[in-house]
Amino acid sequence: MRIVLISTPIGFLGSGKGGGVELTLNSLVSGLLSLGHSVEVIAPKNSKLYESNEKAKLYFVEGEDQISWQHQKLNSPVTIPDNSLLAGMLEKGIDIAKKADVLLNMSYDWLPIWMTLNLEIPIAHIISMGSESSAISNLISKVYDKHPYNFAFHSKIQANDYSFIKKPIIIGNGFELTNYIFQDSVNGPLGWVGRVAPEKGLEDAVYVANELGEKLHVWGVIEDETYASKIEESFPKGTINWMGFLATDELQNELGKCRVLLNTPKWNEAYGNVIVEALACGVPVIAYKRGGPSEIIQHGQTGYLAYPDDKENLLSYVEKIDKIKRKNCRKWVEKNASTDIFANKVVNWLNKVINAYY
Repeated sequence: MRIVLISTPIGFLGSGKGGGVELTLNSLVSGLLSLGHSVEVIAPKNSKLYESNEKAKLYFVEGEDQISWQHQKLNSPVTIPDNSLLAGMLEKGIDIAKKADVLLNMSYDWLPIWMTLNLEIPIAHIISMGSESSAISNLISKVYDKHPYNFAFHSKIQANDYSFIKKPIIIGNGFELTNYIFQDSVNGPLGWVGRVAPEKGLEDAVYVANELGEKLHVWGVIEDETYASKIEESFPKGTINWMGFLATDELQNELGKCRVLLNTPKWNEAYGNVIVEALACGVPVIAYKRGGPSEIIQHGQTGYLAYPDDKENLLSYVEKIDKIKRKNCRKWVEKNASTDIFANKVVNWLNKVINAYY
């Protein structure tokens, strides 16, 4: 197949602003290329794909970023900025896709989904969030009636947010496992990875570290400076070890040294990329039992699932994390979340999309 892929309109690839979509996109491109497909990526200016994805053609578009729906209210109106990056990427993508098999959209926003109703070329959508916008959910429902195959989700729990979809297509996610080195570091530090923003619940992980008298190593873009400062002021100085945003090769090397990854989101994560990245390095994960992580973590085998927002329960599992065999963590990823496994699921789905059009 010749696949044209539209990136997230929130930050360029490599900036970290696009969150898990950046990693998912690179993993998918890698898997599709290895299966022999042709891939073209439409992305914001300054974007970089992994070196291993150099066979994919990259087109740059300039413009104004969209506001992430994670930072808006459920009933917020749809806004499109002047000189919209998203509109520019769609314009470019649609033009190229006229000679391709399918246009694959990875941006969670209203405009590309609406375009599905107004174009004859197949547009498939990987939905990267739960229902964060009434306008988008209502539109997905309308498009679904006409094109029931055109949406795919990372997890069953995420898809449940869209109750009108009776048989959701679940594609999971995948990772280039050669980029993750197994480490048997049973005595390492506590780790936390993610965008530093209120919905990620960093303060609960810091609480656990403080109770244990340890430092918490935090990797990720500080998206909300006020939030980060407030947490820092709420705990003894030095409890948080800010490590910054690191590219995959650097992150996995440092993350692999941790004895456990804490995952504390206050909302339903669609999947949980950082959880799988940790598991790939052999690092067990303790996460709140909500969203995609509750489908990934095998309780008692690759980590533990704590009661949502229960910091004491989170702490109790940290104290017995040594019972988890780190090799089990790596084995789960190899069996369930490689790039080839992911890409094959996506290809099977895209074939359904394409066949419904012709």
